[in-house]
Amino acid sequence: MTLFNYEDLHDFHDHMKKILLANTNIEKLPYPIPPLGICLLASCLKGRYEVKVYDGVFDEGRSLVELIRSFCPDYIGFSIRNIDDVVADRTIFYIDRILSDFIRPVQQVSQAPVILGGSGFSVFPWEIMKLTGADYGITGEGEEVFPELLRCLDEGKTVNHLPQVLMKGNGSTGAITHKHYISFDAVPFSEIDHHIDFSPYLQRSVYSIQTKRGCALRCVYCTYPCIEGKRYRVRNPETIAREIEEAMDRLGKTTFEFVDSTFNEPAGHAEEICRAIIRRNIQPRLRTMGINPRNTSHELFNLMMRAGFTQIDVTPDSAAPTIIKNLQKGFTFRDIKRTALLTRMYDLPTMWFFLFGGPGETLETIEQTRSFIGLYINEEDMVLLHAGLRIYPNTPLEKIALKEGVIRPGESLFYPSPYYYSKAVPRKILDKRLKEITDIFHNCIPAAESSPSPEMVQKALHIRKEKGLTEPMFRTLLRIRRDEGRKTKDERREI
Repeated sequence: MTLFNYEDLHDFHDHMKKILLANTNIEKLPYPIPPLGICLLASCLKGRYEVKVYDGVFDEGRSLVELIRSFCPDYIGFSIRNIDDVVADRTIFYIDRILSDFIRPVQQVSQAPVILGGSGFSVFPWEIMKLTGADYGITGEGEEVFPELLRCLDEGKTVNHLPQVLMKGNGSTGAITHKHYISFDAVPFSEIDHHIDFSPYLQRSVYSIQTKRGCALRCVYCTYPCIEGKRYRVRNPETIAREIEEAMDRLGKTTFEFVDSTFNEPAGHAEEICRAIIRRNIQPRLRTMGINPRNTSHELFNLMMRAGFTQIDVTPDSAAPTIIKNLQKGFTFRDIKRTALLTRMYDLPTMWFFLFGGPGETLETIEQTRSFIGLYINEEDMVLLHAGLRIYPNTPLEKIALKEGVIRPGESLFYPSPYYYSKAVPRKILDKRLKEITDIFHNCIPAAESSPSPEMVQKALHIRKEKGLTEPMFRTLLRIRRDEGRKTKDERREI
């Protein structure tokens, strides 16, 4: 299966059908994320269909019905990015808002077939199909199968032969096993801002850059291999650098974020991307998710600083050797220690993420992670502490949870969201230990408190503008939080 060559279809231009692609993600914390996925789909459909992209991040569905009535699409696609917020103490179930503010209102005013997709949908496809009453669904990557689905619908042909496609009413509840993973050579990147109004993203958000798909790592809780496959499919570093340069020419000053599950996997690819950017002498502002500790080095950090990185995320999940092994992270304590020292040596602002309560967690392993935070992590860097691991279908953690009786065979993992906690550390004791860590270290934040209040965000924006700060927003927010905490303690002493 290959992408259509739409240049050969210009004769059909006057008879093009209309497609509306709707981004249902409304989460704006810690910052709003532009809808890269449906923008890529829109680019793939360009030339054969008249395509509009509705971005719900800021509008939150308010003008969607009016758009449906004026545009009159023949097909409507909804992208579902998140199921919940993956925070046990604060679980937000996004599907409720997606139903009430997006899908239900559209179904009331349009008879057009509804097609679902997105990463969140791909994890729970049958559950969401049943809940929404959608006509079709696509799991995994849609750049090739979505145009093929539309072609079959246009021609009145059956779609049963298409990989990854679900149909309304076929009643299955099993996993989708036939996945088709595409070559990046055919995907039209560098067009996010061609399809949406990007101006609201310029102040606090990013321009998303994807350098690869797939993940060869085996973290027990992760859904990336289920969605994108278990091998890496990498883009050419020169095309990535060119995409950044062209976006800078169009948009001016903005921040680019590499949104891969891990940026520096496979080994050497991140370094080549940095070199390609450096050669262009464009000086972008860059940040990235998921630095894997096992592939960090002086060479990598030196290249990242020269390329323009201003912030990274590191997700070791634990600093206890036993837990690192149990989570199948693929690196060692020595790797994490080296990474922490490199972030301090190069003064590269870093957000750290730790998960507590996973398989084998004990009071001793919690103390090992606490000790690591105190000894090695820069106190100006934010450390997010998560309690409990969200259990997803078709992951090793699901098998562990079944074996230990945490969940029952056949139990839905969709809603309410089930979490895994080590039986060796009762939940009350775990919560107490994590509170002790946050009391000791001002830069350690419980996941349930990680979203700053609107008032704190506005205060941070004011301070940044007044002082001309260019540091990552999290450092400004962390300083405000620290100062407010000291003020509260002083007030208590006076009382």
